[in-house]
Amino acid sequence: MNQQNMHKQRETEAVNDHDYTVTFSVDQTPDEAFDAINNVRGWWSGEIEGSAGKLGDEFTYRYENLHHSKQRVTEFVRGKRVVWLVLDGGPNFVKDQTEWKGTEITFEISTKDDKTEVCFIHRGLVPEFECFNVCSNAWGSYIKGSLRNLITTGTTPGFRPAPPRSAERT
Repeated sequence: MNQQNMHKQRETEAVNDHDYTVTFSVDQTPDEAFDAINNVRGWWSGEIEGSAGKLGDEFTYRYENLHHSKQRVTEFVRGKRVVWLVLDGGPNFVKDQTEWKGTEITFEISTKDDKTEVCFIHRGLVPEFECFNVCSNAWGSYIKGSLRNLITTGTTPGFRPAPPRSAERT
């Protein structure tokens, strides 16, 4: 059996009336998943200023002229749960550039069938938002692509991690 089949993981993507959700399973531990989630520069492209490493931390994310947002870590339970409250901003390509303000980006980590399950929920990212299709496609790529790769391999092949802002200026 090849490596890809040995490590085949279950993934689902769903949208309900309120929240965009993606769930996948990996062989790594809940703590390994937690560490990867909080290594935002390891799986998000663009500019990141600040930190997401502990409760109360705040970080700003910018991607070209398309997106700017500021998040605060409001829940931080090792190996179980991380929540970021979007304080300001969102996509710049829509009429209401504050669509994301007040929404929550949630990662729930659990063990199911001898695997670690990661459930990503963007609470408040709803189909009525102008950005919904573009934003849900982008989240799908980040969550099912770069985050999952960072958890399972420690790297993100073909992905350019976001450098600290100070490094981009030099």
